[in-house]
Amino acid sequence: MVASGYARAYRAQSVLTASPGQLVLMLFDGALRFLALAKEGFNQPEENPRRFEQINMNLQKAQNIIAELQGSLNYEAGGEIAVTLDRLYDYYARRLFEANVKKRLEPIIEVERFLQDLRDAWAEMIRKEESTRFQDARGVA
Repeated sequence: MVASGYARAYRAQSVLTASPGQLVLMLFDGALRFLALAKEGFNQPEENPRRFEQINMNLQKAQNIIAELQGSLNYEAGGEIAVTLDRLYDYYARRLFEANVKKRLEPIIEVERFLQDLRDAWAEMIRKEESTRFQDARGVA
């Protein structure tokens, strides 16, 4: 198996063994990665025929991840937070659609900043939850 095959197997295994919170974190990371790749497309020379293809493809991938995040919201457990996240994800999707249609960089930067803030807050929540779980386990043992 070549190195890329090992990396693919590792990624697949990490998804299969991740907690639901870690899966959401992976989705945030993926969306941010595709937004960065879309932004790179704007740095390509204007005469590059693949420039718009790179922007379009990566924005669509980021939009698909945002749709997945939106579709995984649990309104019963999340209450008002889930409703607020639903509205945010809808806004992000609309801004990325606008960026793609008009080939504008500014909406991508805006969504990237907001998603990074959400991702960091989510990561902190997971870290605190795991720390609490660890402390509880130490107290029981």
